[in-house]
Amino acid sequence: MVQTGDDDLVEYGFRRVIITITAVLCALLEIVDTTIVNVALNDMRGSLGATLTDVAWVVTAYAIANVIVIPMTSWLSQQFGRRNYFAVSIVVFTVTSFLCGNATNIWELVAFRFIQGLGGGALLVTAQTIITESYPVAKRGMAQAIYGMGVIVGPTLGPPLGGYLVDNYSWPYIFYINIPLGIIATILTLSFVKSPKYGDKLKANQVDWLGIIFLAAFIGSLQFILEHGQQDDWFNDSLIVALAVVTVFSLLFFIWRELTFEHPIVNLRVLRDTNLRIGTILTFILGFGLYGSTFVIPIYTQSILGWTALQAGMFLIPSSLTTAFMMPFIGKMIQKGIPQAYMIATGFLIFFFFTFMMHNVLTSDTGREHMFWPLILRGVGLGLLFVPITTLSLSTLSGKGIGEGAAFTGMTRQLGGSFGIALITTFITRQTQNHRVDLVTNLDPSNYNVQQTIHGLQMGFMSKGYTMNEALAKAYQALDYKVITQATLLSYQDVFWYLGIMFLLCIPFIFLIKKGKNKINPADAMH
Repeated sequence: MVQTGDDDLVEYGFRRVIITITAVLCALLEIVDTTIVNVALNDMRGSLGATLTDVAWVVTAYAIANVIVIPMTSWLSQQFGRRNYFAVSIVVFTVTSFLCGNATNIWELVAFRFIQGLGGGALLVTAQTIITESYPVAKRGMAQAIYGMGVIVGPTLGPPLGGYLVDNYSWPYIFYINIPLGIIATILTLSFVKSPKYGDKLKANQVDWLGIIFLAAFIGSLQFILEHGQQDDWFNDSLIVALAVVTVFSLLFFIWRELTFEHPIVNLRVLRDTNLRIGTILTFILGFGLYGSTFVIPIYTQSILGWTALQAGMFLIPSSLTTAFMMPFIGKMIQKGIPQAYMIATGFLIFFFFTFMMHNVLTSDTGREHMFWPLILRGVGLGLLFVPITTLSLSTLSGKGIGEGAAFTGMTRQLGGSFGIALITTFITRQTQNHRVDLVTNLDPSNYNVQQTIHGLQMGFMSKGYTMNEALAKAYQALDYKVITQATLLSYQDVFWYLGIMFLLCIPFIFLIKKGKNKINPADAMH
């Protein structure tokens, strides 16, 4: 399908400012909604009478829909026109936000969240395309940087914003806040955004329906396994086993279908490009580190340090603002021709130093001042990774292949986040058990210090009116709580250590990337 030249889509002055604001607003709306519900799950559970397992589907349904629709966004834009598809996605997202806030039971909410995720996933990739194509070729590195600000800051804004709305109003307001912003974004999109001209649309019998079904089955099953594997005891659960089988066979059939069908929903042949293959690996690791660290730091500060959700969320903001502040400078560095491979290698190294410092400063009474500079380092590292990895991944592609490659990098970043959160959750649970066993074996009842600790705790409980036997039982409970807390703390330290090693191991891959023939235009056919 042939589209118009890039110059037809470039905007200047006021129009470009409005389009930039619209695209960043939509990207922010989508990404904030992936994390804003986390702090409201407990309130939802109470008001809707749901179990913890049921309410987890509020997060899972949105994530599954997101990852399913992202790789199909290029194709859907071509079928319906980019502006129309983008506007309809905003409307779907906004209407379902209202329906989510008015849900009367948990399964209504889950269904509306799934539909909201279908609209939201489209916003993410299409906003990137619109904002980039609105800038002339020479300034598209800067356009990527502006878009990157929204993507990086978004996951961090969710928890504090959600915490504020839940504390001061009620959980439906985390959805209602989308409505006025969605209405404004829809009006601005219809008024200012232009759509490329495509060739003839596919007929119904040319649409890759089987490809869509296999993709949805593969991504949906995999996402469910990642979200629910730990709480359902992984492969000891029959549903997890069944979905694992569905995942494997759906993937195999999907690959076969896309390589043999004339009009594939996702063009897998684009992965023949070496830079893109390496780039998807690096993007996966980036998603793993970005979402994984965003996930583990609030858990640590709330479960070990006793912070509120709002305090934990606010604490991450300086790190994200550092990344946002760096983005324009990264864009200028790319425009000046500074090798992106060096920037990526430096970013991975800085991220390693962040994890190393976090590993060393985590204690049961760590103060904000001890974690502030490591988190600033995290922000610098992410700034050096996001845009350079994306542009370098696409640097040896051309034309329509760039858009198809961008769909892979977007999907792998989301999947990397899902894998990161799932694996970190499992790792923390299992490492906590292992550390607890090790700590308990060192608690020798005949040891003088252990005896003195138990006696001191017993005396403390007796002073509060407990009998000697009751106080002794309470003392053992308190000691066990201390052991569990210490074991959990050690598992958090392990997480940061292994994250750091993973980022270090990525550095050699960067030097396998070929130098692009020209300055990348990440917007070519990125639908």
